[in-house]
Amino acid sequence: MSVSTLFAALGALLTIDTMFWVIAGVMVGIVVGALPGLGPPLGMAIILPLTIPLTPADAIILLIGVYSGSMYGGSIAAILINTPGVSSSAATMFDGYPMSKQGKAATALSISATASAFAGLFTITTLLLFSPVLIEVVLAVGTPERFLVAVLGLAMITVITRGSIAKGLLAGATGLLVTVVGSAPMTLDRRYAETLLLYDGIDFVAVLIGLFAIAEMMKLAGQEGGIAEDDVVIGGNILDGVKTTLQRPYLSIKSGMIGLFVGAIPGAGATVSNFVAYSEAVRSSDDPDSFGSGNADGVIASESSNNGTVAGSLVPAISFGIPGSSSTAVLIGGLLMHGLRPGPSMFQVDGELQLTYTMLLALLVGNVIILAFGLSAVTRLGYLTKIDTDYIIPMVVVLSFLGTYALRVNPIDILTIIVFGVIGFYMVRYNYSVIAFVLGVVLGDIAEGNLYRSLQLSDGSWMIFIDPFTYGRWLSPILVVMICAILFGPFIKGWIDERRG
Repeated sequence: MSVSTLFAALGALLTIDTMFWVIAGVMVGIVVGALPGLGPPLGMAIILPLTIPLTPADAIILLIGVYSGSMYGGSIAAILINTPGVSSSAATMFDGYPMSKQGKAATALSISATASAFAGLFTITTLLLFSPVLIEVVLAVGTPERFLVAVLGLAMITVITRGSIAKGLLAGATGLLVTVVGSAPMTLDRRYAETLLLYDGIDFVAVLIGLFAIAEMMKLAGQEGGIAEDDVVIGGNILDGVKTTLQRPYLSIKSGMIGLFVGAIPGAGATVSNFVAYSEAVRSSDDPDSFGSGNADGVIASESSNNGTVAGSLVPAISFGIPGSSSTAVLIGGLLMHGLRPGPSMFQVDGELQLTYTMLLALLVGNVIILAFGLSAVTRLGYLTKIDTDYIIPMVVVLSFLGTYALRVNPIDILTIIVFGVIGFYMVRYNYSVIAFVLGVVLGDIAEGNLYRSLQLSDGSWMIFIDPFTYGRWLSPILVVMICAILFGPFIKGWIDERRG
């Protein structure tokens, strides 16, 4: 770890302006996360174009604050109205809502805040301590490896797709097609650019805002009144919730580490880690039958894992530009929009290492804010679930259009968010994977540009990807094996099972 860079990052974070954006991001995230149907991708997508006047550090810190805050905010609706504000709080409902019905809503909410903050602090500190190892791995990644990592991310479509694999592959391929519009990244040849407005391609941020913001508002438009249908009553004891969590440090740490490792797997995300951690808590419990009827361990495991996932998901996002979730896809869009390319430069002292450390330290501070807000505002959190959708929808739509147009002042971006809003709405309705589509959009340019440069380095030889001796690239063959394992592993496993049968 570069101690001088770490202290420089701490000094940059502890300024009045930057701390304001940390606090603002977390508070916005809590509100967005507490409103079912919104969630971190939508909140970050709306905020993204509004960060244009900010410095790159403040902009990314604001986005990360929204991401972290919404992970905790999702538990508010899950506990109070049995509706997860974000999908990563789905397992929180299993025991959080029964606790509310038992008159222990304040206890459950304080458990959620304490577990989220405790696990978040632990996982981010772990990431900071082991950053030297991570830096060595990232710096070993060159142009050929970046191409293979992009292909690895695209191969993950077969893993993350739920339901029809064909639908997932079609969504990913469509996302790739979006990236070929405009001028080629290396040769500058025009592709499908019938008008000069498309010469720079389809804007990635506009696609994200359409897929997440406009599509979600179309879904909410069919819902009348507030998000919560009944009155929300909050009872219980805040201190009991804090004590319950602190008496189970091993459960919080274990669940947080599950979130950290699962979050680092591209395409897995907080929803997966949420259920993995909850299932592990049930498996290792002395009283597994009590889960689902108000067991505090279920809330601790669920909320520890999703905040731990935030730290883990940053690893593939800033190291290789691979989004582990929809939220990190928007975060990558923010990095690119502010002239920062995910990759080795984010871990080099003469590059953006200070910004990387600032992001991690901002997450540490953000978890302290979550704890302070979560414990002090427990009795008022029910109001967030009563905001009328008639106010939410026009506000989000107007901000989406204004922010998108301000980004490039290109009228085609307005049409883009409308078109992809409709596409996103119907993708969800007919069970097409939105994250597979986003993977295609994010990784298309990365894969194409690095493939072109790699073949230039090898004079057109594809052996640069598989021959470690001639080109001295030990990581490339490993990545090729991983890609083959992901693509063909299920078929090989099926064949083996059939032979055994």
